[in-house]
Amino acid sequence: MPASRFPRFYAILDPALRPELPLAELARMLAGAGVRLVQLRAKQASSQSLLAAANELLSALPSSCSLIVNDRADVAALADDAGVHLGQDDLPPAAAREILGPGALIGLSTHNQEQVRAAASAPVDYLAFGPIFATASKDKPDPVVGCEGLRAVRSLTEKPLVAIGGITPENAASVIEAGADSVAVISGWLVPTQEGLAADGIPRRLEEFRRALGRLD
Repeated sequence: MPASRFPRFYAILDPALRPELPLAELARMLAGAGVRLVQLRAKQASSQSLLAAANELLSALPSSCSLIVNDRADVAALADDAGVHLGQDDLPPAAAREILGPGALIGLSTHNQEQVRAAASAPVDYLAFGPIFATASKDKPDPVVGCEGLRAVRSLTEKPLVAIGGITPENAASVIEAGADSVAVISGWLVPTQEGLAADGIPRRLEEFRRALGRLD
């Protein structure tokens, strides 16, 4: 997927953050806001539960929206139509490509210039880079790279570059200005604020991101 066509907003959906909300309802909120790229991230889920969640989301999301499964190329292959996002310690990209085939969307997490350079020849469609800002979404996050770190790697790859880590409507525009093609957001949309924990707070938060970024798709 060329950088010019890559969705501006990449929603990462961790069901553990909002267990009271059905996946289908969350999918409808995302689709209703115009989101076209969703990642299912469920680190503690069993293989069976993860596959069931992936298929549930695929059934609820429109065909215009791509679903990515975090870490698990095997689950992505078993799901109806899903890609995979890989970490540095996950299955090598070439092996994931062999499992999923040439048409699947595959992403790779990177955290420094060396990893971005190494990914140039990897069979992946996009690179995630971060954490840009401090984040509470990972137990052991890599060092914060900031917008300056993002600017430094922009020239190292022509692949779509997805910034991740602590991104909010307040700082999202600065991340795009620093060279990102897209922003990946977990708690920033799924758990907006203490005041916005009700389900209707999520569409409002997505609208805030749309205004900050100009578009979500």
